[in-house]
Amino acid sequence: MKLFTKYNRINITATICIFLAGSVAFYFVLDYVLIRQLDASLRSEKQEITEYIQAHQQLPEIQNTKEQWIQINKTDLPNSKTITKTIPVYNKAEAEQEYIRQLLFTVTVNQQNYLVTVNKSETETEELLKLIILVTISMVAMILLFNYLINRRLINSIWKPFYTTIHNIKDYAANQQALTLSKEPIDEINLLNESLNSMTEQIHKDFYALRSFTENASHEMQTPLAIIRSKVESLYQYAEGKELMMQQLLSIEDACLKLSKLHQSLLLLTKLENKQFVLNETIRLKSIIEKKIDERKELFESKQIDLQLNAIDFEMQLHQHLSEILISNLLNNSIRYTAHGGSISIILNQKNLTFSNTASDDSLDPEKVFSRFYKASESGTGLGLSIIKEICTVAGFSIKYQFENKTHHFIIDFQA
Repeated sequence: MKLFTKYNRINITATICIFLAGSVAFYFVLDYVLIRQLDASLRSEKQEITEYIQAHQQLPEIQNTKEQWIQINKTDLPNSKTITKTIPVYNKAEAEQEYIRQLLFTVTVNQQNYLVTVNKSETETEELLKLIILVTISMVAMILLFNYLINRRLINSIWKPFYTTIHNIKDYAANQQALTLSKEPIDEINLLNESLNSMTEQIHKDFYALRSFTENASHEMQTPLAIIRSKVESLYQYAEGKELMMQQLLSIEDACLKLSKLHQSLLLLTKLENKQFVLNETIRLKSIIEKKIDERKELFESKQIDLQLNAIDFEMQLHQHLSEILISNLLNNSIRYTAHGGSISIILNQKNLTFSNTASDDSLDPEKVFSRFYKASESGTGLGLSIIKEICTVAGFSIKYQFENKTHHFIIDFQA
């Protein structure tokens, strides 16, 4: 959920709740005020009637209206307290139920008690109340609408520099130049931009320092490795007939070969991460697979592996050298983890490439299988599957590992 959407939800919900509570409170307060005003009008009528009786010792002439009427009836009841109440009555003219406000009091004229009832309709009060409530609700709706529109425009304007910064960060890579985000009038966004500029500048420097170190170290390692291997080969001539010395030299040579392979693999991973390969060559994966299978023909025969190839011949844009490394590593991995007398199946079509082999052991760890230096056995450098993963990433492919029915499956999807 976007920050603006979340803010709007909270803001509008809170505003509506406040306005609803305020409207209810306003309704009751306004109703109370209007009723009190109506009561004041009734008391004024009472005062006029009382003053007229005191001055003239007779009942006043009553003139009733639609909104107010007075009833005077003889009563045997003694003088009582003034009573004010609201009662419902049926209006024949309007054919509807309506409420009236009554003021009841007693007066004495010539030693005769009279019950005076002053009636006043609440219709005008109710209509006024409804009108005020309607105007209030309309105002609330307009305030909410304008508040939403203003907030939307304001927040979009305020957060525009932030989204610009996010867009620049999203497309940033360590091998690019450091970010040069512009200064903004908002202090927080400006602070963020300055921090990102400083951070990416340091990342850029560290990236090229590490890249330079890796390349230099890789080249420098080649010379001593070549010298060691050369010296070992020379020492073979002096080790003839000396079994112990020959075993030691063979161990040294094996270690040198392993170190050389490790060096080449790490150098290749570095180049892949730095995107130093241009994938603009037209290759045929079927031809490469057949070539790599032919190179390992003797190895298949020695382990009595049953190989099944089902491949469609088609062209795709990739890098020739990377394609050969990809297939070689997949084949080597399949052979390594296939038991003697097992089988390997290779399926290639325009959507994916699948290498399957019967397992010589249990499943590999799906969480670590493509991690560097992960090895389920002692053989290999533990970088083969990492290189496969990096090549797929560079090419825009996806790769996944599955283990079903005692069989390893490595599936590369070309349309990831």
